[in-house]
Amino acid sequence: MAYTFQFGAVLASLDLLVKGAWLTVQLSVAAMLAGLAFGTLFAVLRVFGGRWAGLAIGTYVECIRNTPFLIQLFLIYFGLPSAGIALDPVEAALIGMSVNCAAYTTEIIRSGIMAIPRGQIEAARALAFSTTDIIRHIVLFPALRVAAPALGSQFVLVMLGSSVVSTVSAEELTAIGHVLETETFRPFEVYIIVTLIYLAIAFALKLLFAWLDQAWFSRRGKV
Repeated sequence: MAYTFQFGAVLASLDLLVKGAWLTVQLSVAAMLAGLAFGTLFAVLRVFGGRWAGLAIGTYVECIRNTPFLIQLFLIYFGLPSAGIALDPVEAALIGMSVNCAAYTTEIIRSGIMAIPRGQIEAARALAFSTTDIIRHIVLFPALRVAAPALGSQFVLVMLGSSVVSTVSAEELTAIGHVLETETFRPFEVYIIVTLIYLAIAFALKLLFAWLDQAWFSRRGKV
């Protein structure tokens, strides 16, 4: 069957898609920053924090990485109100994305820490460096340098995974696309444009991460 593409009705509502894309970017960037902060902390604690800290963080990481993000989001949005904690869709989306991102970031940064030659850490201990000084001066920068490419890829996946939060009525790009599809009855056109917007955001993030890698790590040398 022949199909005639008609983008006019969709393009007339492009401002709504841009608004949804902006919320997608805001949620993604906030989740990335939270995931990086907590992931770095958890990775350090898992390696240097002792047995019980490592066990607790390892359990958290495995639970998050081996369950669907959708179920985690439902537990936050639909489950927490039963405990008296009511969240609006955007708050639930941000918490869910941050918790999920932090788990994956923890393992990526931990891998970077484990890639540091043990001799460097042992040498610092022989020079009476404290554990805090070892982490600050010996571990963090090289670990982040090693982990940077994987972190960039993971953060792009965080942005793409934000489409799931449309299921709890967060009005990000996918949710707006669904609304337009039901109003215009032009599913191909709507989702082609939504796809192009996601591609544009993903490529923009990749360029940003490549620039950050060059600015913060490559110019300062490699491990």
